[in-house]
Amino acid sequence: MFRPDTVLKLGALARKAWQQFGPIGTTPEFVARKLAAEPIEDLRIDFEDGYGLRSDDEEDRHAVEAARNVNVAEVLPPFLGIRIRSFASTETRARAERTLKLFLDELKSIPENFAVTLPKIDSPDEVADLARMLPDGVAIEAMIETTNILPRMRDLIPAAEGKLRAAHFGPYDFNSVCGILSIDQDLHHPICDTARHQMLLAFAGTGVTLADGPTKTLPLGTDADVVRGAWDKHMRNIRRSIQHGFHQGWDLHPAQLSARYAAIYDVFAASIEQTTARYRNFLQQKEQATALGTAFDDAATALGYEVYFERAVNCGFLSVEEAAAVKSVTQAATYSTQSSS
Repeated sequence: MFRPDTVLKLGALARKAWQQFGPIGTTPEFVARKLAAEPIEDLRIDFEDGYGLRSDDEEDRHAVEAARNVNVAEVLPPFLGIRIRSFASTETRARAERTLKLFLDELKSIPENFAVTLPKIDSPDEVADLARMLPDGVAIEAMIETTNILPRMRDLIPAAEGKLRAAHFGPYDFNSVCGILSIDQDLHHPICDTARHQMLLAFAGTGVTLADGPTKTLPLGTDADVVRGAWDKHMRNIRRSIQHGFHQGWDLHPAQLSARYAAIYDVFAASIEQTTARYRNFLQQKEQATALGTAFDDAATALGYEVYFERAVNCGFLSVEEAAAVKSVTQAATYSTQSSS
């Protein structure tokens, strides 16, 4: 399905949904600006579950066509990649390697921030084998979807030989592996929280970013209540993912992007004043442990503030200048909801 104009069409679909059923959340001006300027941040051309079972001839053709369309794309998102089939079985591995080789051989040049997403990893050896296949400039994203890989996640970093950019959680495969009935499977089933927390511990401080899975309830159709209900569920899932340390996640349809951006910006809008006041109070005390009202802060919580402002800039809620102003204890930091990033 990937064509030279795919990114433009997906962005148009995202804006159409917002115009038809929005606004939502407390920061609609941020969402509208994001959808106008950069609705699609990241995209995977999918040759795995979303692609389904195809004949070898058909997948060969699609792999070549997809690369050719990347070569002549009108617009590419800041991050791009493909998801291949699993290396965990002999059959799917052979097909994955063939698709990957055809795709990479057809590319005229490697797009910036390009990644290969490897699903259903059972062993770090699979990541090591993929790393040896990839040219310079191509990153690896490891999908955590099986119980076998949980105790060995830290080993994925050396196995990738410096190419591991992210670890993505696959909640529904993980639910199934754990024997959860389909009717009970959910992004935030307690067993998924267990896996997410292990991912946090494994990759903390390594520079490997984490991404959560998708909301499977899609905001489709013409019924405003149905669309808004799906948006509300997606926003709740995203807020909860952020609380668990997962600041990125998957969307399955461009109509979901309104809810993603609304949820992210709302999180920062609801906490920016309190966070700024506490962080500036800590800095004014020359980084000694201090309290603002009943809230206690020391060096550990101050580090959390640094992460907070870094993420606020990365998502576009604050400009670099606004975030830098927080550290200036000689003047008050003010924020405009109309600021650009």
